[in-house]
Amino acid sequence: MKVLFVTNIPSPYRVDFFNELGKYCELTVLFEKKASDERDSSWQNYRFDNFSGIFMNGRSISVDMAYCPEVIGYVRNKKWDAVICSNFLSPTGMKLTSFLRRHNIPYILESDGGFKGNDGFVKRFLKTKAVKGADRYLSTGETHDEYYVSYGADKNRIMRYPFSSVRDRDILKKPLTSDEKSEIKKELGITEQFAVLAVGQFIRRKGFDVLLKAARDLPKNTGVYFVGGEPTDEYKTLKDNLELNNVHFAGFKKPIELSRYYRAADIFVLPTREDIWGLVINEAMSYALPVITTNRCLAGLQMIKNGENGFIVPVEDAASVSGAIRKLLADENLRGKISLANLEKAKQYTIETMTESHLRILQKY
Repeated sequence: MKVLFVTNIPSPYRVDFFNELGKYCELTVLFEKKASDERDSSWQNYRFDNFSGIFMNGRSISVDMAYCPEVIGYVRNKKWDAVICSNFLSPTGMKLTSFLRRHNIPYILESDGGFKGNDGFVKRFLKTKAVKGADRYLSTGETHDEYYVSYGADKNRIMRYPFSSVRDRDILKKPLTSDEKSEIKKELGITEQFAVLAVGQFIRRKGFDVLLKAARDLPKNTGVYFVGGEPTDEYKTLKDNLELNNVHFAGFKKPIELSRYYRAADIFVLPTREDIWGLVINEAMSYALPVITTNRCLAGLQMIKNGENGFIVPVEDAASVSGAIRKLLADENLRGKISLANLEKAKQYTIETMTESHLRILQKY
């Protein structure tokens, strides 16, 4: 089967997926840009082992987008069994899908997720034009389904797939013991008995200011560790003003180093104001961590049953975040139960299950 996949940049988790999918079909992937301008250079350490990756020559229009008119040539002159477009809201993707509709060429839309928005007339018109008319829609969950339908998709053409950046081999066989975690804490210089971990960039959308406020109400034996980038002055000032001696900014860590923090941590928190998925949820679960996130995180909404294998809290609610953390800290049995449940949940969301789902959909296409 000859498959054309059109997307924006070769992010590491996407390249892993393409390499896995390329084992089972003749896969060509068109990229708008070589990398996002706002990402660390380590994101460019990728290899196209099992698929043909082509960087189009376009004009950059944002950190991870370029306008690439040449995309039309790839569908005009070649016969593909399936065309999948994941950048359908970019100018390149909109040009591609418009051409495919005009020439009655079936195509599939795919994205990581989405929330219905309160768009103005122009934005809604453009999104509806981009979404409506595909032959199939690949969705990561119920909320994503609603997003597609809100912009004109036929709900009967929506098909689900599990979204992940985790491979089978990345998932722990069993949760680490308290002694094992304590040893890693010592190696990392974590002095508190318990460690709460947050991973991501210091941007408003991630809600790290909410977690900082929640840290005020945590026991003294609990440290909060932020990994993923350098905090701006806003976050440093907030930490100082709140006198948060239990908060630590660990900075950017390469994957091997980050793995140590996941292993050392006791609880994972993503207090996001909005994440159309949130791959750090998959990663945290693969390390058997109890997860706390918000009702604007699609990964949390899809993978967590509130109170059973984690907690879903309202956006902007520091008291609910601290309350959920304290509840987990106070109940070792609950933490153990959730840890086991999240390892099983992580197994359902891997690069391999993501590939298997795509292959089933393509075979029916």
